[in-house]
Amino acid sequence: MAEPFSFRLIATDGGARTGEIATPHGAVRTPAFMPVGTQGAIKGVHHDDVRASGADIMLANTYHLMLRPSAERVAALGGLHTFIGWPLPIITDSGGFQVMSLSALRKVTEAGVTFRSHLDGAMVELTPERAVEMQGLLGSDIAMQLDECVRLPAEPAEIARAMELSLRWAERCKRAFKNLPAGRALFGIVQGGDDLKLRERSARALRDIGFHGYALGGLAVGETQEVMLNIVGESAPMLPADQPRYLMGVGTPADLLEAVARGIDMFDCVLPTRNGRHGLAFTRFGAINIKNAHHADDPRPLDAESGCPAARDFSRAYLHHLFRAGEALGGTLLSIVNLYYYQDLLAGARSAIAAGRFGDYRAQTVDGWRLKGNRPSG
Repeated sequence: MAEPFSFRLIATDGGARTGEIATPHGAVRTPAFMPVGTQGAIKGVHHDDVRASGADIMLANTYHLMLRPSAERVAALGGLHTFIGWPLPIITDSGGFQVMSLSALRKVTEAGVTFRSHLDGAMVELTPERAVEMQGLLGSDIAMQLDECVRLPAEPAEIARAMELSLRWAERCKRAFKNLPAGRALFGIVQGGDDLKLRERSARALRDIGFHGYALGGLAVGETQEVMLNIVGESAPMLPADQPRYLMGVGTPADLLEAVARGIDMFDCVLPTRNGRHGLAFTRFGAINIKNAHHADDPRPLDAESGCPAARDFSRAYLHHLFRAGEALGGTLLSIVNLYYYQDLLAGARSAIAAGRFGDYRAQTVDGWRLKGNRPSG
């Protein structure tokens, strides 16, 4: 009996790819944007709105869930899908990035990393084996290996050290993953900072270990967009063509289009909801800061032709008012607008790739962002 997890490549157009990932909880159309539900919730947005936006999968964070309410408690309550009421696929990250970014006191050794919880200061140990075990308890469809992410710029020796350690941890994660029920997937993470030779070494070693999919980690952590896209463009072809490629933690709509052109299949990022909570809407006219004063008397919606009710049914003046009044609904509505836009952007990319016209789609989309659609006429 075949495992439920698989990847089917449907079409390519230059470097861009469209396909479908099969998981125990349903299919994921690629290229895919995965909304970030850090603690089992997309911040400020109901699951129904996330699903209505077109999302096939969401990401949850192992670090936060291990600390509260704990992976064991989630497992006792039926697993993450049941606990949060999300029936579609879930991917969990290993928690390593949050350890590096949130913990003021941490110690990295060959065994793993020990750190103080940002909640209560308790000392916690996270090993490759424990990271996989917790993701198994959560019941995610796709788990990630534990790795060490280094912020850029960094010394070459430090980048190489973290990459080699991440490879040794990858081997241990793969061994631990054998204890999980069949049908789930484990992805390896390519590290190496902005050094292409280290990236090649990492990708080659991970292929030899063997994973269900491969991620590019350690990007969007301080380097320029030019450097990031160069690393993506050079690294993606190093990965197997018949397995998913995931660019972690990226990014803006422009980042997504450029990374799709370079062969990336999966994305996650907090930008749609974080920027929405701060008054920035992503639209086909470009980014619109609804808090700007000129929206106060504008009766137009953000986009009268959008499939998103929040973008189509509320005036810019009303959305502006919500932010001026400090109403939480404003952030929720713009978060929904942004989630819809990200899903629409990649749905358009999938169709364009299948039709062999992704280059035109990318150019037309970028041209649309330059439209003067964010100011009242007259």
